Amino acid sequence: MTAVHKTRAAAHAAGRRGAPPPDSAAAPPTPPGAAAGRPRARGRRRIAALTPWLFLAAPLALLVMFTYLPVADMIGYSFTDWDGVSPTSSGVGLENYADLVTRPARFEVFLVSGFYLAASVVQIAVALYFATVLSFDTRFRNLFKGLLFFPYLINGVAVGFVFLYFFQPGGTLDTLLRLAGMGGGHLWLGDPDLANPSLAGVSVWRFMGLNMVLFLGAIQSIPPHLYEAAQLDGANRWQQFRHIIAPSIKPVISLSFILAVSGSLAVFEIPYIMTGGANGTETFVIQTVKLAFQFDKVGLASASAVVLLVLILLITWVQRRLVPEERVELS
Repeated sequence: MTAVHKTRAAAHAAGRRGAPPPDSAAAPPTPPGAAAGRPRARGRRRIAALTPWLFLAAPLALLVMFTYLPVADMIGYSFTDWDGVSPTSSGVGLENYADLVTRPARFEVFLVSGFYLAASVVQIAVALYFATVLSFDTRFRNLFKGLLFFPYLINGVAVGFVFLYFFQPGGTLDTLLRLAGMGGGHLWLGDPDLANPSLAGVSVWRFMGLNMVLFLGAIQSIPPHLYEAAQLDGANRWQQFRHIIAPSIKPVISLSFILAVSGSLAVFEIPYIMTGGANGTETFVIQTVKLAFQFDKVGLASASAVVLLVLILLITWVQRRLVPEERVELS
């Protein structure tokens, strides 16, 4: 090979080494700021994913601090014999729970909850009636809404003291009965046959407004054209309630019954203020409070509170199984 041929071969090889590959030559050039923009986009996505948790941080911290940690402490106390004052306590295992189970008298107070459960049924029925009536065009309906909801805004202690005067012998109730010619002078809170129905009646007066507002909000979410179609078909108010209102607010009614059962098991304020649990009005919660603060048995009282919590959760689970949540389509 001559020197000229060698020179041409070397130049051809150098050209092949310096040429870009076919793929890279066809690819478009990368913009100068694209490499820096990708980390920024990933950072924005991370911030967007963390934003809901930042808003939830404060309420979750408060929930854990004031709900779950106290419950955990209560469960821990239930395995001790702590009296609530001593700096030390000793573990007793399941002795507190065995004491509760082997004494049927501890659970006889649940019979008192039956009065409040019956009152809750009456309360739901009355609240549903007023919510239905006030959902239609009624004169002064906003005034009636405020009057019916007002008792729920009053403090439970104040309600207890007000009804102490209402039920005392010769008090407000006896005066109204004498004016109506029905006699008077009953021991409304002193007679064991009248005490629990009287206290349950107070709970109806106090909590009916809350259920009414729940029902009223659910009824107002029903599309108006359903009422218009029912009126064109000649349906009266009862038929509209039966075929439109009741099926549409069934989930809210189910929720009200769940709250009624759990509330009847955990009644405390009204009977504690008005009778202190005397004359057969002691509830399970009043019994638990007395165990803790009168008999200095905080460990046993904590076990009692744990049992009540388990009962409420169990009853709520059974209710949800018997009456499963249904999605109501309003169209």
